[in-house]
Amino acid sequence: MNRTLYGNLIFELSKKGRKGYSLPQDYDRTHTTAELPEALRRKEAARLPECDELTVVRHYTNLSHNNFGVNDGFYPLGSCTMKYNPVINEEIAGLKAFAGLHPLQPAVTCQGALEVYYNLQESLAELAGLSEFTLNPCAGAHGELTGLMVIRAYHEAQGNKRTKVLIPDSAHGTNPASAAVCGLEVVEVKSLADGTVDVEHLRQLLDEMGEQVAAMMMTNPNTLGIFEPHVLEITEMVHKAGGLMYYDGANLNALLGECRPGDMGFDVMHINLHKTFSTPHGGGGPGSGPVGVRKGLEQFLPTPRVKKVVVNYDSESEPSEWEGFMIDWGTDTALGSVGNFFGNFGVMLKAYAYILSLGSENIKQVGPLATLNANYIKERLKDDYLLPIKGLCKHEVVFDGLKDKSTGVTTMDVAKRLLDYGYHAPTIYFPLLFHESLMIEPTENESKETIDAFIDVMHKIAEEAKTDPELVKTAPHNTPIGRVDDVLAAKQPVTTYWKALENK
Repeated sequence: MNRTLYGNLIFELSKKGRKGYSLPQDYDRTHTTAELPEALRRKEAARLPECDELTVVRHYTNLSHNNFGVNDGFYPLGSCTMKYNPVINEEIAGLKAFAGLHPLQPAVTCQGALEVYYNLQESLAELAGLSEFTLNPCAGAHGELTGLMVIRAYHEAQGNKRTKVLIPDSAHGTNPASAAVCGLEVVEVKSLADGTVDVEHLRQLLDEMGEQVAAMMMTNPNTLGIFEPHVLEITEMVHKAGGLMYYDGANLNALLGECRPGDMGFDVMHINLHKTFSTPHGGGGPGSGPVGVRKGLEQFLPTPRVKKVVVNYDSESEPSEWEGFMIDWGTDTALGSVGNFFGNFGVMLKAYAYILSLGSENIKQVGPLATLNANYIKERLKDDYLLPIKGLCKHEVVFDGLKDKSTGVTTMDVAKRLLDYGYHAPTIYFPLLFHESLMIEPTENESKETIDAFIDVMHKIAEEAKTDPELVKTAPHNTPIGRVDDVLAAKQPVTTYWKALENK
């Protein structure tokens, strides 16, 4: 990277009077923009940097080289991150006919968008083995909260005061957080040594508080990438006690095309569209967390939802009737408007394009290929990295650091050293069941050549940990920024943005 000039902040490159663009002298802005009401106008000009075009382009291009993305190389981050986003999906989401929609325009003028919503709802329901989906939630955690609110509403409608939610100790942290935000009480279910649910402990909890249990939340395969072998027994036990089963869809990649949560006995679930169906969500967004329910729970889903109906378009010049789509607002169902009421439309467009591009046949390969890649890595690395749970894993594999820990090289050191070889580090120190967790998820789309190259580097780092441990402990060495204090930025933030502005 050219850090001499373009490594500075954009405000530091700013020179008064410089511009990166110009408008024609006869440009009439009244024809292209609306006049803002006086109350909404700035009283003084925005404090923006003033730079020429080349400076701007070079600054942000060089800045991007400091980051790592799926377009740069292998991204084996484990658990909840989708790494595959075909370019054609981005192009479809950016089509003017879709991107130009207004959230409040009448539904009769955006039937194509509503058809995408409807078809996506139907596709997800089929893939999940459930009755109906809502596309409203904007993220996985938002979907969890929505699903738990559905469960709470169901029990309230039954006149039951059930407030406890059973959650395995290996669950994603969002599970107990979502339950708490929903006003429910979290009860932890122990795991066995192999990472699966302790069925006997669950049985004991149900015997003690069965009539208070609203639901049990599960991820299957679980956070360790292990398929729960007793899932049918578990769902039957919870149902018998009067509770519902919630499926956290974070690890749906491993099952897609092979089995469905609804068929396992789950009543409510959310899907991370930004993982399983395109749109990587690194950096905090964008996301989408549709929620599905089994038959009999549809009325508890939030509105609005898109319905397929016979539309009567009453116009003086051209009255007509056709099969179309409308927005169900719940108590007041009528043709309405579309947009932010259904979460991130661009993410849903990409998800729908992803499903259509694979088709019913090829989508069945997603789960098996994800499982194949993870197990290939597991078998190739188990001689150098400690494998705490033997046997078949699903879409991800978890090691407990290096097998040889005699030189004191930690999982953090291995992760840092990977950066020197051009790889993004895997998820580390999660799940919390192991002290030196190193979770690798190759996803279903990576080639054998890419995975083999990653495995070779992992072997090389294991060897370096024995022969030159200080090299690994002080890594990275070849990155724009070297070894950093992992908590200093949080404890002592340096707000250079405002500092730069103050110097202007």
